[in-house]
Amino acid sequence: MSFPDITADLRERMPELRGRLAANVVLADITWFRAGGPAQVLFTPADEADLAYFLKHKPKDLPAFVIGLGSNLLVRDGGVPGVVIRLGRGFSEIKVEPNHRLRAGTAVPDVKVARAAADAGIAGLAFYRGIPGSIGGALRMNAGAHGSETKDVLVEARAVDPDGNIHMLTLEGMGFTYRHSGVPANWIFTEALYQGTPGEPADILRAMEEVADYREQNQPIKERTGGSTFKNPPGNSAWKLIDDAGCRGFRVGGAQVSEKHCNFLINNQSATGEDIERLGETVRARVKANAGVTLEWEIIRLGLPKEGRPVGEALAEAVDS
Repeated sequence: MSFPDITADLRERMPELRGRLAANVVLADITWFRAGGPAQVLFTPADEADLAYFLKHKPKDLPAFVIGLGSNLLVRDGGVPGVVIRLGRGFSEIKVEPNHRLRAGTAVPDVKVARAAADAGIAGLAFYRGIPGSIGGALRMNAGAHGSETKDVLVEARAVDPDGNIHMLTLEGMGFTYRHSGVPANWIFTEALYQGTPGEPADILRAMEEVADYREQNQPIKERTGGSTFKNPPGNSAWKLIDDAGCRGFRVGGAQVSEKHCNFLINNQSATGEDIERLGETVRARVKANAGVTLEWEIIRLGLPKEGRPVGEALAEAVDS
């Protein structure tokens, strides 16, 4: 499937744009699941000012979505109409600041922030070693691991709204709750400032190694996966509910529930986006039937199905009685 090429029209509308516009880019090539259709337009802004210029001047009825490293993302097979924004080199700077602070662009991988903090003797950010994604996603999802969350170390963040206005957000203004930020979903984060504490680089690196070892032993990190699929319900664990519902190793098409960690879906047989979403929805239905708990997706699902195909709960296969 392909969309009409509107890149020339956008260039004409925005003569001062410095970033790159590309038509019908297959997003499966840049997402961890390696599945799904194309973006009508993929825009890589040069920097924050270029992003703000684009958002200010693009047609108001043209949808725009932002993606990071594609680690927590499922793209549907029909692709994504409108513009997919992918932050790149202009959002990849890390600066160590006085008083054990660290500033990072939102395209920086979480693991790189953890390493930079360790090198600078800044403790408190080692948990980012265990989060597969970028800082933008960490801000959007209040990402956390091993007992720590983004809200525990964030001082402030910068974001651009759909009209191209730049905002500085305090920690309180982020509206963090479990795996959620209260900032409007169509605002795009561009930078984060973190507050750590004094630490010995060797001790921080050891803590990071422990996080990495835990992930390797307990999560399917070498598979094509989107990370944790569902949020943990209050007082419960998603993986245990999935396991108790008999879904460990369960397969739909080319997608499978991980044998190693039940809250991970993996693409191990050339799965389509529909295979993966159908698997997730069937797992949700079986957990609901078994435990009376409705699991909430943590992975972002983006785009359209192929023409005539269902999405969401309509994909769930019948639950055995």
